[in-house]
Amino acid sequence: MFLYKFNASSLGLGFANSYFCSMIGQNKIERANVADVEALNSLVNSAYRGEGSKNGWTTEAEILDGIRIDVAALTKILAKDDVVVLKCTNGEGNIVGTVCLELKPGYLHLGMFAVSPDLQGGGIGKSLMKAAEEFGIANSCDRIIISVISSRTELIDWYKRHGYLATGSDIAFEDIDGRFGDPKVDGIRLIEMEKQLEVS
Repeated sequence: MFLYKFNASSLGLGFANSYFCSMIGQNKIERANVADVEALNSLVNSAYRGEGSKNGWTTEAEILDGIRIDVAALTKILAKDDVVVLKCTNGEGNIVGTVCLELKPGYLHLGMFAVSPDLQGGGIGKSLMKAAEEFGIANSCDRIIISVISSRTELIDWYKRHGYLATGSDIAFEDIDGRFGDPKVDGIRLIEMEKQLEVS
């Protein structure tokens, strides 16, 4: 059974310091820092690229080659004032999930959403999404926006089940600034999806 509890100590940027979830053992969600860069790099790449990613359902290995992110890019992301990267750690302190939250005027952009391939489907992703929504609401964002590869129908359906809808906007993969990866297929596009937040 998945349980979720909120602990309201302050983290900054209107976010709460700790989220706890009970699944298999106890997982803790909190803000990542530069000391986590190597572990985050390994996690994100393992969730999206290479043979190991095929153990989960978020893999992009069939359509994109190469890495998903690198240490230099992660270090720059963590240094941004308007960005919070969350990490989910298990009882042993290992990072098993992450998501990047970037504050934009009026909305929150969600990216780099990754869960360890062997642990996908166990509720970690849902707890990270819940934390992202709480962060957005605390920072007066009226919606969350994400980008999803258009051919990833199972992932698009997952987001739809969690309240996200396509906005009608999209972008070609080769037009993305700072992109990582080499396409294995032609015509890769990312569609924009959004979820409305109830801001009081």
